[in-house]
Amino acid sequence: MRRGDFLEHVAWTGAGIAYTLGAGGLLTGRAVAAGSHDTVEFVQISDSHIGFHQAANPDVKQTLQMAVNAINALPRQPSFVVHTGDITHLSTAAQFDDARAILSQLRAPLIALPGEHDVVGNDFKPYLLNFRIPHSTAGGWASWDSNGLHYVVLLNVFNFEKMGLLGGEQLAWLERDLSAVPSTTPVAVFTHVPLYALYPQWGWTTDDGTKALALLQRFERVTILNGHIHQVVTHEEGNIRFASAAATAYPQPKPGTAPKPGPVTLPHDDLLRAIGYRTVEFDDGNARLEDRSLAT
Repeated sequence: MRRGDFLEHVAWTGAGIAYTLGAGGLLTGRAVAAGSHDTVEFVQISDSHIGFHQAANPDVKQTLQMAVNAINALPRQPSFVVHTGDITHLSTAAQFDDARAILSQLRAPLIALPGEHDVVGNDFKPYLLNFRIPHSTAGGWASWDSNGLHYVVLLNVFNFEKMGLLGGEQLAWLERDLSAVPSTTPVAVFTHVPLYALYPQWGWTTDDGTKALALLQRFERVTILNGHIHQVVTHEEGNIRFASAAATAYPQPKPGTAPKPGPVTLPHDDLLRAIGYRTVEFDDGNARLEDRSLAT
């Protein structure tokens, strides 16, 4: 079976994830908010690294559980929760089981992207046996429309070695997908690795990300949310707003402040202030991001 055919087969079986996406194994209809017609609310979490066992965070399951509990306690539940990758640390069956057990407690539907730690050896099968993205194509990427917004999920961990990669097939799909969307439509994009050159020396970029950004430049408002770097970094290029998210596992050094990226060990209280989740509200297409630490 060709890899593309395999992804398509697994993606539409719904194996192992009906609990997160509703009784039918899919987000029913489109992801819409319980609010005004022009308001959409969702939550971003990232980089839970279930299976990580080092001093930077001896109990990553506990901190992911804290994030889930905080999201469930929000006064109004979000339309969905998006996990922007590195759900697990080494993509083992046991790690996926532990992650699924915690994430299944979310009251809101879950959309979980893979990070490079979830597809070790470029093997997507363990990830797809546990999670998959609603509306996804045979390649695994996806798009949908909701309350006047166009959402796009891009996977940039294919053949990941030194930096992210989208690949020609996905870029061709993105061009076709966006061609049918009016330039006045606000666009929200989810990825794991930053699409722009945040810090290429550490691999914090996507090799062919500029090609995706060129396709997004004609839109009036674009918000791109990613994980991977375990800290909040915001950036703007014209009409495109970028925001990396904090991890629920551990922080990493700020760009250029250490010889290389890696887990930063902090006292417990400082750790909780450095990790957390993000709430996102689109009001009439304008995005408001609020980063919340696990210490609050």
